[in-house]
Amino acid sequence: MRVAVILPAAGLGTRMLKGTPAASAETTGTSRKQFMLFDGAPILVHTVRKFAASPLITDIVVAVRLEDIEWVEQLLEKECRHVLGGLRVVEGGSTRQESVEKAFLSLPQEVDIVAVHDAVRPFIELETIKKVIDEAAATGAAIVGIVPVDTVKQVSGAQATGAKVRATISRERLVLAQTPQVFRKEILGRAFEAAKRDNFVGTDESSLVERLEQVEVSVVLGSDRNIKITRPGDMDLARLFFEQDAARK
Repeated sequence: MRVAVILPAAGLGTRMLKGTPAASAETTGTSRKQFMLFDGAPILVHTVRKFAASPLITDIVVAVRLEDIEWVEQLLEKECRHVLGGLRVVEGGSTRQESVEKAFLSLPQEVDIVAVHDAVRPFIELETIKKVIDEAAATGAAIVGIVPVDTVKQVSGAQATGAKVRATISRERLVLAQTPQVFRKEILGRAFEAAKRDNFVGTDESSLVERLEQVEVSVVLGSDRNIKITRPGDMDLARLFFEQDAARK
């Protein structure tokens, strides 16, 4: 079974501190979130290392901005030397969906399973990667998710201000979607084709597959450590997790 992972990393990080997109600026660790530094390496590198360490992963594809392709290739080449299908760095799009689709279209025909993972989720566990890939191989589609711990309210009006509670939603039937999200290649391909035909933009890959109404998406329980580093406040928690991981090693 040949399994590829796609890491969309072309975002500008508008919710994080803004910086110049030039490669030279990334060395300060204060630019786009996927290139911010932890323990001397960008977050993207830490994420790539997790998948490169998985014996199930045969191909790694990273989607970045056009001007970043060359130096990201140099940055990641040594991390992926032992990966069977190697590393490909491709030009992403203006949205996550476009970036993932472009990376998907670059995959070799021999790929059977495609995983999509946020480039800024560097704390994914190897066991979780294995579980979600195994589930997708068996059923066709699987995502990682966690059960919400907070009470969830359905509201009307603007969420930020002036919202009114209309109902309390049972957490027993809710999960918070994480990544990886993993699919048989032909299923994800059909989902992209349908989305393009209908001009549909989803919030994740699972939402594209759900629209097909042909495959049920399974959920593999993940971990609350599998955070997505999106806002400045996430950096403090990420540093704590990195320190804990370093101490265990």
